[in-house]
Amino acid sequence: MKKMACLVLALVLLLSVSSVAFAVNEDVDGELVIFTSMYKEVLPMIDAALKEEFPNLTPGNEGSFFFQGGSNDLIAKIYGEMGDKRDGALSADMIMVAEPAFALELKDYGYLQPFVLEDAENKLRFPYDKDGYWYPVRVCNMVLAYNPEAADYFAAKGVNVAKSFKDFAFDPTLKGYISMGDPMKSGTSYAAIISLMDKYGEEYLDKLAENKVERASGSGAIAKLQGEGGEYGTASLMILEESILNYVQKEASEGREVTSVKICYPEDGVILIPSPVMIVEESLSKNCNTEAAEAVAEWFLSPEGQKLIMKANMHGVLKEMSEIPEGSVSTDELVAKDLGVDWEKAYHEREQIKKLWSEKVTQ
Repeated sequence: MKKMACLVLALVLLLSVSSVAFAVNEDVDGELVIFTSMYKEVLPMIDAALKEEFPNLTPGNEGSFFFQGGSNDLIAKIYGEMGDKRDGALSADMIMVAEPAFALELKDYGYLQPFVLEDAENKLRFPYDKDGYWYPVRVCNMVLAYNPEAADYFAAKGVNVAKSFKDFAFDPTLKGYISMGDPMKSGTSYAAIISLMDKYGEEYLDKLAENKVERASGSGAIAKLQGEGGEYGTASLMILEESILNYVQKEASEGREVTSVKICYPEDGVILIPSPVMIVEESLSKNCNTEAAEAVAEWFLSPEGQKLIMKANMHGVLKEMSEIPEGSVSTDELVAKDLGVDWEKAYHEREQIKKLWSEKVTQ
């Protein structure tokens, strides 16, 4: 009898522990919409993981948790929903844009709801809002890329391949052969320009203009780097590391080895852009479901969520994790070479900087 009683007690304890383990996120329900600037190609994978992790939470955007757009498009959409008095409700419950400057702005406007990430100081390797209004959830890495197969082509023309961000703008042999994302549309390109202006001054924009920088991004920029019919339009490309990794892995999944695109980690440093996760203030959010939003944010900042971020070829934010995106280099190594971005400047001088870009580069 005593042995039977012990077995029954053990079974009860096991069932109790199991029910707790499996029911943690089953209690999270309602609807949820997340505004994000993450590449649309990686969202189905993340959607699927969220649906498995939160089986009773309803995706609020046509079967997806995400409404996707470029950072500046999302910012424009949010401004429109705010209205002139900055008091309108948003059609989102969470926001995950490319860079922290907009998080600073939304905090000032009272659009964010804080939450506590336990032991954040010891968990996170990147800065976060001490009041809990935003935390870094993924890290984009701005690098350079080139085509090794085009080396002879450019050498014959006397064109160098940039080994640094300074070369990219200042080397006159690259005139007409450089390309980057448009800071007027891309949050990460905007952040990169602020970092490079702080390092090299406003002259950096003048030199980009002199070198006739082309604005292109994503697959179109990579295609031009690879050339068509032996004619190469780009010698050096400023681009997010994840764009190259995504492309290489996609081609590999279809049985094609990529030898015409290679990442160059610039000699003068990389530009790391920690992208924040934010929860919209409950009364101004679409579904008034901040409890669910907090649970999802905490999951994104857990080892499980961070492994998915790295699978999408972005770097993680947790100190304890040594994993990196496939094909990349150590996150700690990148942190040591980070040029940094003045996020307060990115917030408060947004219009002036974009005007300066427009006047110096695009006209």
